[in-house]
Amino acid sequence: MFLPSTCVAWTSTTRGASSIHHSKTTRLFNVPPPSAAADDPVALKTYANREKPPASFYELQINCARAAKLAMADGHLLLEIEFPPLAAKVLEMDDVSAYDVAAANLELAIDFSKNLVQDGGGRNKVAILFPDEAELDIAAEKIGTRRPHPNIEISSLRKSKEGDDRLFKPEQVFLSLFGGGSGGTVQKMDDVDVYVCLVASAQELPDIEELHMLDPTKTIFFYNLKLDVLRGDLGAPAFPGKDFQDRFLSKVKPVYYLRTRQYTRNTPNPPFMVNYQGCLFRSYPGQFQTLLDTGMGSYRRVLGNDIRPALGEFKEQLTQALREEGVIAEEGNALKFLRTGYKTTTWWEEERENASDAWRT
Repeated sequence: MFLPSTCVAWTSTTRGASSIHHSKTTRLFNVPPPSAAADDPVALKTYANREKPPASFYELQINCARAAKLAMADGHLLLEIEFPPLAAKVLEMDDVSAYDVAAANLELAIDFSKNLVQDGGGRNKVAILFPDEAELDIAAEKIGTRRPHPNIEISSLRKSKEGDDRLFKPEQVFLSLFGGGSGGTVQKMDDVDVYVCLVASAQELPDIEELHMLDPTKTIFFYNLKLDVLRGDLGAPAFPGKDFQDRFLSKVKPVYYLRTRQYTRNTPNPPFMVNYQGCLFRSYPGQFQTLLDTGMGSYRRVLGNDIRPALGEFKEQLTQALREEGVIAEEGNALKFLRTGYKTTTWWEEERENASDAWRT
């Protein structure tokens, strides 16, 4: 398993845990493979509800492309793909830079785009978009081309006017830093069917909204942008306001989503500290699965949700699974309140009057 993993302390103290049965959460069904379920929506969803996280990047690319195509076939246009772009050991290295992560995301996005192009019989054309021309130039120089495959082009959201050959464009930097809109530099690409957006910051997300307004019938993928993190920046000085979540980001549907979380819990009995982790995993049209890391790169399904759980709810689901196995003791309401506080959701995870539910379903 390429997912980030740590030593899970509870696995060494609960040898009897494997004998505990959770029929509602862990029993595996005899589900058909994707090829057999392709023409049966019910069977396909049943398979996706129990799909396991990928064991390799090769498997990830196949499953990710399948989920994306299914969402596109259902008419969804704003789609999120999120997963760790590098192996856990690599991400933890001190010398791994943002450029290394961007390069990995570009390589993965090219492979993902190849799947979309091949599925369209050569008719689909995909544009992989960096936020501005400066980042585009760095990426193009690294791989040596802006057309890595037939019908795949690497371009940028913001483009200079024709004849502007300046190497440094201060107006693009200024607009990126202060979130003042693109100033008309965002341009749609008439011969493109699908856009795949990479490495955009919170200040650059409005450019993607502008692209969607300019080209409202085209599919846009938010590819490993860490939207959960960027949403937290909304409303801060020099960032888009919180209404941007309601107006636009809430419409972005997660079609392939894999995020790991690590937690630590103090206990009154040995080993006194329990390190545990899990992942929230969704492959469209399946459920959002809460998965507990059982060690050795394997995960156990705790439960599935048709509605994406908030981060605090996800943590509580993992914790409750450990309580049921006796790893973590039950505690009183007062102590539980002191641990969690009165609020376990961020502002954008709450019910908001003008927001879409697409990001949660």
